[in-house]
Amino acid sequence: MSKKACVFLAPGAEEMEFVIAVDVLRRGDVNVTVAGLPNANTVKCSRQVNIVPDCSLVEAAKKGPYDVLVLPGGLGGAQALSKSEEVGKLLKEQESAGRFIAAICAAPIALKAHGIGTGKNITSYPSVELQLTEGGSYIYKQDKVVVDSNIITSRGPGTAFDFALKLVDLLQGKDKASEVAKAMLLSY
Repeated sequence: MSKKACVFLAPGAEEMEFVIAVDVLRRGDVNVTVAGLPNANTVKCSRQVNIVPDCSLVEAAKKGPYDVLVLPGGLGGAQALSKSEEVGKLLKEQESAGRFIAAICAAPIALKAHGIGTGKNITSYPSVELQLTEGGSYIYKQDKVVVDSNIITSRGPGTAFDFALKLVDLLQGKDKASEVAKAMLLSY
């Protein structure tokens, strides 16, 4: 059975993190659905790149469950994900089922906003570290990618390939991740 991923796309998302995650997952033979917030209209990302989602978040939810939910960073996007009740509902269902949740850059603030992964090891973009560690909700690491059970987090645009390849590894195995990396002239 083919693995499935849902990648959220909210206004202000970091384009590189979004595109690299979607691209690498698809290269890894993962069926990816791009879910737009608040709807399926074109989304303006953090660097003014416009991207059209596959469907709205509500439509994407009906296509689940997913093996992984992916939250790209970008402060504006992360804030939109933090405020979305629908995102919170999907994350809580995903966590309770023990399926993967992945967040990069500023997006771990959405995990905190919805009470996801409390007590686990995480990382993020440096500017949101204090926000994440306030209240002792998480154990903060500075590794490029941190995996703690079903929660995968990463630092930012410069770690987007590491993050995406780790997702392929977790979903499809290390051999597939290495194959995808090699084809892109990366090492894994």
